[in-house]
Amino acid sequence: MAKKKKKNGKFAFFKKTGIVFSLFAVLVLAFYCAYLDRVIRKKFDGKRWDLPAVVYARPLELYTGLHLTAEQLEKELQLAGYRPESLPDAAGGYESLNQKIHLVTRDFHFPDGLQKSTNLTVTFSRDRIQSIYQTDSYEELSIVRLDPARIGSFHPREHEDRIVLSRSELPDLLIKTLLAVEDQDFFTHFGLSPRSIARAIWANLKAGETVQGGSTLTQQLVKNFFLTNERTLWRKFNEAIMTLLLELHYSKDEILTAYANEIYLGQDGGRAVHGFALASQFYFRRNVEDISPAQIALLVGMVKGPSYYNPVRHPERTLKRKKLVMDIMREQSLIDEETYKQAQTSPVIDSGKTLSGFNRFPAFLDLVRRQLVQDYHEEDLTSDGLKILSTLDPQMQWQVEKHLSQTLNALEKRSNVETLEGAVIVTNRENGEILAVSGGRNPLQNSFNRAVDAVRPVGSLIKPAVYLTALQNGYTLTSPVDDSAITVDLQDGTQWKPKNFDRIEHGRVALYQALAHSYNLATVRLGMNISLEKVMQTVKHLGIDSSFPPYPSLLLGAVSMSPLEMSHMYQTFAAGGFFIPQRVIGSVLAADNSIVKRFALSVEQRFAPEHIFLINTALQNAVNEGTGKSLAALVPSSYNVAGKTGTSNDLRDSWFAGFTNDRMALVWIGRDDNKPTGLTGASGALVVWGNMIRDFASQPLQLVEPPGIEWSWINPETLETTNRFHYKCRQLPYIAGSSPNPGSTASPSLQKKEPDKGILKTIRKWFQR
Repeated sequence: MAKKKKKNGKFAFFKKTGIVFSLFAVLVLAFYCAYLDRVIRKKFDGKRWDLPAVVYARPLELYTGLHLTAEQLEKELQLAGYRPESLPDAAGGYESLNQKIHLVTRDFHFPDGLQKSTNLTVTFSRDRIQSIYQTDSYEELSIVRLDPARIGSFHPREHEDRIVLSRSELPDLLIKTLLAVEDQDFFTHFGLSPRSIARAIWANLKAGETVQGGSTLTQQLVKNFFLTNERTLWRKFNEAIMTLLLELHYSKDEILTAYANEIYLGQDGGRAVHGFALASQFYFRRNVEDISPAQIALLVGMVKGPSYYNPVRHPERTLKRKKLVMDIMREQSLIDEETYKQAQTSPVIDSGKTLSGFNRFPAFLDLVRRQLVQDYHEEDLTSDGLKILSTLDPQMQWQVEKHLSQTLNALEKRSNVETLEGAVIVTNRENGEILAVSGGRNPLQNSFNRAVDAVRPVGSLIKPAVYLTALQNGYTLTSPVDDSAITVDLQDGTQWKPKNFDRIEHGRVALYQALAHSYNLATVRLGMNISLEKVMQTVKHLGIDSSFPPYPSLLLGAVSMSPLEMSHMYQTFAAGGFFIPQRVIGSVLAADNSIVKRFALSVEQRFAPEHIFLINTALQNAVNEGTGKSLAALVPSSYNVAGKTGTSNDLRDSWFAGFTNDRMALVWIGRDDNKPTGLTGASGALVVWGNMIRDFASQPLQLVEPPGIEWSWINPETLETTNRFHYKCRQLPYIAGSSPNPGSTASPSLQKKEPDKGILKTIRKWFQR
């Protein structure tokens, strides 16, 4: 009896202990489930994905007479993700045939509103657009704006990219196919489906390979969205609990939509492609609503293993997988027999030439990021899905990259110098928009952006600032300056004795001649006479923000600046004395396409138009008969280019900056190890500049003569007035009252006064009121 009581006592003890332990386990499980519930709801109810900021090129505007070839338009369409096809009828398709391009544009939200897709035909003749009309109605169109190319993104650390769609934007056939292959019981199970597991095992055994998965879509979403890929019992336990909780709180449509946006479907370099919408654009260059049944089958088939079934690397394997999915689609009556047969003969993906714009122009994107960080936090750029409408002109960018690379290759062979590098900045002369940037000869291989970060001695490129200062202080273009030896006493007790590049003293010369031929001695004497402080003030007003010590060598460009900073100075010359901050962004839109910010044109008049007219005339002369005269071999003289060469000591840096009527461009050539290149500004950078400008089809420069200018005929040798019949005569402009022959106001025959056109006309009127 005692033994029985003892045994019952033990049983009661274990029973109580078991109950306590069970209650404790249930309590712990409840708390853990509550924790997981908070994790799920916090992420699912909040911002589910970090959406990268997307950068677009400028929209291409087409109009009759535009200098553009069919080949150039096709290349830009490919950059924008358009696909070549016969008789295009869906957005994003085009056909090029016999100097005629048919295309269907895509919807795009611009700052001024949504622009709907339209079906266009563009014809070409003699490298220009001949006509534009609606393909269906043949209605002539005066101007058309194409949706811009996506050229890059700013990603979070995970480098994920996606296009988020709502449930209504997902094609029904895509959803039905996905459910047929991955989860037939999706709308009836509670997240976990033993029946699906059993059916998947049977289907896989019957097919002899894995054609269906046992996990439900909800389980897959939990694994991809909340968990890691580690294969442990603990992770499977978490997956099961979180799956049940997700089904408890959210509708089937919400879960299905999240899955369609989250699923990983491949890799584009360093960018992970997530979601069916982005995958449709990446693989087929189509919006997801426009993809065919065969393309739907391919994408759904890739869900099982995007790397294993990569259609680019493993087309045969992918084709086999696509056929299996098509079989299921036919069995489930999702497609008819005719559609099934057509899909079997369609290619895996479009085999046409593709030209991805994703981060294709890293130097330009670097400038975009630098401008954005002045107004936005890093998190805003990598998570809020901003749309950045930039100023990049792809046509111009390609020309810049081509000519910089080709010219450097040719220069290396000619001068037997290796490892030359370069940088180029091209802007719109009137509004300061940066149209193209190259940070090196191999733009996709260089992480060092020389256009911004290569700080090098600018040489004679700074000299126009000295001569502009002189013109502001009573000098004229024909004021005599002394190009003879000079010794300058420095503050440290030493002496500086500059030399001319040709080691020759040229004596008494006109001011415009000293600039044209870049005489060092005359420049130093001129600068010292008008004072370094005034020259430095002019440099700052021209747009240079850097501070320099007031050393006399500044007058010859013994200061270091980046190509971008130096381009600010020539932008001010090109804009007629107006300081216009350069910019790479036009506007920023939010993820919902509302306007976040417009980068408006900012203008400040910093120099009198008469002085700028004189210095720009002198810069034209520097190209016509000075150090830049070799440009005539590359660019027609009718372009009337204004510009200046620059060469640093020991031929380490070669520079050229100049402008036409529509564009300003600056080129630098040097070596990263700072060793001599053997190139002057004329034999190096000028060659790149000339080749680019020739292919840009630029407009000839027309300097607009401001009020208060008069002209006189001058003998360049004696600097005295003469008449137009003298064989050495030269007609030059003067500020009224400063001419050697006052009252002579005839306009020069070679520099006709043209009507003031464009935005500069408007700007000048503002400041003349």
